[in-house]
Amino acid sequence: MAERILICDDDPVQRRLLEEAVRRFGHVAIVVESGVDAVARLTGPEGRSFALLILDLVMPDLDGMGVLLKLREAGVSLPVIVQTSHGGIDTVVSAMRAGAFDFVVKPVSPERLQVSIQNGLKFGALEDEVARARRTATGTLTFEDLATASPSMERVIRLGRRASASNIPILIEGESGVGKELIARAIQGSSDRRAKPFVTVNCGAIAENLVESILFGHEKGAFTGAVDKHVGKFQEAHGGTLFLDEVGELPPEVQVKLLRAIQEGEIDPVGSRKPVKVDFRLISATNRSLLDMTKEGRFREDLYYRLNVFPIWIPPLRDRREDIPELVKTFVARFAAEEGRRRLIGVAPEAMALLEAYDWPGNIRQLENAVFRAVVLSDEAWLTVDEFPQIAAQVERAPVLPRHHRLIAIEGRAVAETSPYIGLPQVVAAPSSGEPAMTGWSPSAAGLTAGSGPTPFGFLRSLDADGHVRDLAAIEEEMIRVAIDHYGGRMTEVARRLGIGRSTLYRKLKEYGLEEGAGIEAAE
Repeated sequence: MAERILICDDDPVQRRLLEEAVRRFGHVAIVVESGVDAVARLTGPEGRSFALLILDLVMPDLDGMGVLLKLREAGVSLPVIVQTSHGGIDTVVSAMRAGAFDFVVKPVSPERLQVSIQNGLKFGALEDEVARARRTATGTLTFEDLATASPSMERVIRLGRRASASNIPILIEGESGVGKELIARAIQGSSDRRAKPFVTVNCGAIAENLVESILFGHEKGAFTGAVDKHVGKFQEAHGGTLFLDEVGELPPEVQVKLLRAIQEGEIDPVGSRKPVKVDFRLISATNRSLLDMTKEGRFREDLYYRLNVFPIWIPPLRDRREDIPELVKTFVARFAAEEGRRRLIGVAPEAMALLEAYDWPGNIRQLENAVFRAVVLSDEAWLTVDEFPQIAAQVERAPVLPRHHRLIAIEGRAVAETSPYIGLPQVVAAPSSGEPAMTGWSPSAAGLTAGSGPTPFGFLRSLDADGHVRDLAAIEEEMIRVAIDHYGGRMTEVARRLGIGRSTLYRKLKEYGLEEGAGIEAAE
């Protein structure tokens, strides 16, 4: 995996040699001439983007030892490889005590430098993961600890920072596995409730007859089997944050009590004669549409508006593929340490390209499990495509559509003619300018005219057998069929993806005669 490496040396010849070596190892080399410039870079806005520093020990103005001390004072933590032409034992000891990771003597061989860089990157990734885990456990995780390079996630982080400045109720929405709890923890860690209790409740994993007791607690003898007093999750979260995951699964009678807890700041434990005051910050999360559930009468409307005061939607991983390399790096560091795979360095470029090409329906959770399995399977220094057989098989099954046989020019750019399929065109290089150009597929070459062959999955015909545009009802019926097939007959998911309510979906199924044989009964 390519990392940004900062090189600090006052000798121009050494800078060029190190820069060329780092690039040959597959990383991005950033070069500065002085210790002052290095400190400015690492303590500035882009400081967190650097994975490693190669530092000359003897420099004018601010030498290598001075740089190490200033970085320690600024709280900057990254592996530092110190190099000098004077390799005395006293110098080595002093540099290591100041925070250096490794020490090399000029002129360093490329092989020695590559091993040092690989070890430094592994150490840095593992150190970051350990620090992140520690902050998660202590309730001090912040948005700076999140691994993201996606513009859409930057918006999520901006909203989260705003929300953390107050006690406003937050509703985090997104598919399963996108990291809703991590965002909730970052909100708490960035607020004045940091280091206070963070209590998580998975509302969908609690038996319906136990929900009230677990959330609000109960008194001794309140019901059969209540041999002791039980403090509920609300009281556990007193002074801190209560995170209700899958809040849409709460039974109606519990929704009423939750509404009172939010409005009045007090709860009624089961069997208690008087209410109990609680001070908590409420963050809710759901992978379903609470608005649709409210319209269908399965979720209280007044509670919905109490929870949905500050909504934050987290995009799925397929819509922020820029995050995949950083997430993979984090997972590899953690699992390599846990499984004792000391030789493991990272992920080979072709394997990373495979991971970025996959859609990840299970989002970050699925990616984490895939990397875990790959680390267990691997005996080499790099994870390759062979360690991701299921992902490779599914990526290879994706339809590869023939490219368009002819391009036309529009405003100086090479652009394809319109495809009869509703789908996304591919990108190729324009013949004249070398710039990216859009290309589609030829109806004649690809056999895409109506009736000429099967439609590739995920695409809809826009023309009928006579070459005319199909009517909207036919396209809608086909889209519903595709959605039911794609989501295995899970009608809640089908309705959500189509942007309609379940009642509307079932009405359309009846209109188009899709109630029988559509794969619905088995899935529902």
